[in-house]
Amino acid sequence: MRKTLISIVGPTAVGKTSTAIRVAKELNAEIISSDSRQFYKEISIGTAKPTPTELEEIPHHFINHLSISEDYNASKFENEVINFLSKYFEKNDVAIMCGGSGMYNDAVIKGFDSEVPSADESVRADLNEKYEVHGLSYLQEMLLKLDPLAHEQLDIQNSKRLIRAIEICMLTGKTNAEVKKGIEKKRTFDVIQIGLELPRPLLYERINQRVDLMIDEGLLEEVKSVISHRDKNALNTVGYKEVFDYLDGTINWDLCVEKIKTNSRRYAKRQLTWFKRNDQIEWFSPNEINKISKYIRTIIQ
Repeated sequence: MRKTLISIVGPTAVGKTSTAIRVAKELNAEIISSDSRQFYKEISIGTAKPTPTELEEIPHHFINHLSISEDYNASKFENEVINFLSKYFEKNDVAIMCGGSGMYNDAVIKGFDSEVPSADESVRADLNEKYEVHGLSYLQEMLLKLDPLAHEQLDIQNSKRLIRAIEICMLTGKTNAEVKKGIEKKRTFDVIQIGLELPRPLLYERINQRVDLMIDEGLLEEVKSVISHRDKNALNTVGYKEVFDYLDGTINWDLCVEKIKTNSRRYAKRQLTWFKRNDQIEWFSPNEINKISKYIRTIIQ
């Protein structure tokens, strides 16, 4: 059998973890997390990591292996996963990669484009100054003019990501998609790409329920425990940003919870926009586990 990586993607709260575990059990495979927030050991509740029971069911990799004080990116993830797989496939035929971080999935499957420019201090300083003087809306309008697709796909409430996207456009004269497209790298293994989706109302209901569960499990205390690291990119994400605002006294608790739900739904929409561009992904409902298994076996056998 040719070595095969099965990628399972989809929006937040759609059911990727449980599906990946069921597929992994059937194929005697282990799971690689490609969720860019589950890497960090200090944050678990707000990142919806697999439960301790789920982690015991199937070996998981690339979860809790970093500290939020460490800098990490898709390029480093690509190198580490490819190195891991080269050893893993010496004894195993199938691996599962599961997560909703589109860029990190693409980095492993296609390769992370080395042509993405490094930060330019002068350009970055100019954009930061514009942000301080004119505010977030100025940067949002700037990106909309330079790169409408990036404006649609990015979290435009995140100033750091806005500035980085604008910076790439200014340094290269290209859109972010054009720069990151690059040439796909040849992999020594096959890839099967599975996407999970649900009707929008049901997905949004599941997102709301997940946020309520995070609150009950102690999200507020988790955010308090890492507040000294709030400037780190790992915490510049939904569920943490809103609680920081609450702790700063700029919003009340009810509004904080509602903002987490709203921003989680917006994030899910951006995830779907990213994954739907990929015509190599075969889409299923998370309840269609038999169809998913049959589809995979048809290809690998």
